[in-house]
Amino acid sequence: MESWKVNLISVWFGCLFTGLAISQIIPFLPLYIEQLGVTDPSKLTLWSGLIFSITFMVSAIVAPMWGSLADRKGRKLMLLRASLGMGGVILLQAFVTHVWQLLLLRALMGLTSGYIPNAMALVATQVPRDRSGWALSMVTTAQICGVIMGPLMGGFLADWVGLRAVFLITSALLLTSFLITLFLIKETGYRSVKKEDKLSGRRVFGSLARPGLIVSLFITTLVIQLCNGSISPILTLFVRQLEPDVQNIAFISGAVAAIPGVSALFSAPRLGKLGDRIGAERILFSALILTILLFIAMSWVSSAVQLGALRFLLGFADGAMMPAVQTLLLRNSSDQITGRIFGYNQSFMYLGNVVGPLIGAGVSAIGGFRWVFAATAMVVLVNTIQLMMIYRRSDCK
Repeated sequence: MESWKVNLISVWFGCLFTGLAISQIIPFLPLYIEQLGVTDPSKLTLWSGLIFSITFMVSAIVAPMWGSLADRKGRKLMLLRASLGMGGVILLQAFVTHVWQLLLLRALMGLTSGYIPNAMALVATQVPRDRSGWALSMVTTAQICGVIMGPLMGGFLADWVGLRAVFLITSALLLTSFLITLFLIKETGYRSVKKEDKLSGRRVFGSLARPGLIVSLFITTLVIQLCNGSISPILTLFVRQLEPDVQNIAFISGAVAAIPGVSALFSAPRLGKLGDRIGAERILFSALILTILLFIAMSWVSSAVQLGALRFLLGFADGAMMPAVQTLLLRNSSDQITGRIFGYNQSFMYLGNVVGPLIGAGVSAIGGFRWVFAATAMVVLVNTIQLMMIYRRSDCK
């Protein structure tokens, strides 16, 4: 098998396990915080949003640094650092006794991040250009499935073996990712960039033919992650409101959160190939419009089954949007700055995971859970209009 195919399969599993690690806490986070002594409903929602968001807040700050270091030291080294570091930090989360300790470790988890952007950069620089859309779709599918299926695993394990055991199992998965990376990934054709030859941020954007489009795609990445993150702090509580008589609430919440991963798993590779043929921009705009309609519909659901059905349809959009953005970024930048561009894009992705939960927590506190879906739809609408205008303007130049 060609080395780039072995690398693609290896990082697929690494991104899957990383996504699981990031999101497995979603369905039982409020329950875990309650165990740590926070029982007031308003404080519980606030702590949930803050603890979930801080990982991505720190990650957004350090992602460009890891991307720059990867250009100088190699992407495989960054993959090893991230998988081992996150595994160790998650292991420690199983033993916290106070809510501030969990907050601190979640922040440290963000500091050790960087697996996914470096995996993207590794794949992007080694696959044939005419198969880039498909390859990036495969890697993104792993990330999406991990992020969305993580809550299902977390909810099931929380009900089955207890909340703290979930962290132990997730840590073991990341150690597996470390070993896969160590023994299977080969970084061929890599040429290190000396520190003195590294381009500044201004020169990176100065080398781009369409810098305005690149920045707009960064913002779109933020909005895509905002869609996934806005309901994270309220999902368990909203499902409990919809189904007040259900006992295994953690598992049901995890299932509702995870079900888009099923449709994303099957749709992303096919939509990636379709984007290679008809244009990734067409796939992206269609998926954004579908997302708007689905979030509006979610604000009117009356049962967990209806919410789950709409989120299943949302998975088709999830499986299309991020690969399309990454394909457009790859095709509008050079190999010399791929690591930096993907690092910047990952920063916006993490910022979306910060802004999303904070918007969800804030809107739900002011207007209730249903307004979170309406507010998310409005944000996506504004972004879609803005991106269409920028894309047409850059095409006219």
